[in-house]
Amino acid sequence: MDEHTQQMRDTAVLALEDIKGKDILVLDTTQLTDLFDCMIVASGDSNRQVRALANNVAVELKAKGFEIVSTEGEESGEWVLVDAGSLVVHVMLPPVRDYYDLEQLWGGQKPTFAPLGRSWTAV
Repeated sequence: MDEHTQQMRDTAVLALEDIKGKDILVLDTTQLTDLFDCMIVASGDSNRQVRALANNVAVELKAKGFEIVSTEGEESGEWVLVDAGSLVVHVMLPPVRDYYDLEQLWGGQKPTFAPLGRSWTAV
């Protein structure tokens, strides 16, 4: 992870902590994908807090001069994603976070699809 991404990561974590984000997890994905270098997953207690957490991340990143590529999910507030290029921030309600379990998916192994223990092949 380069210095630019580390600064983005630190800014995003502070923004999440500022609005009392819970269970903040930072994952280095440089060895897993070329799409982004770092992923942050955090939880909020309500739809309103999830939206506020994601908004604060976007505002703080912009204030430091980083570009926000897009944000998704503000309408429902159950899962809001902030895409800042080399950094992706997911803010979720706890049940949504438990269901999708991004930590397991991105926690050090490249995601693979293997139903019933068999490797996936196209038909």
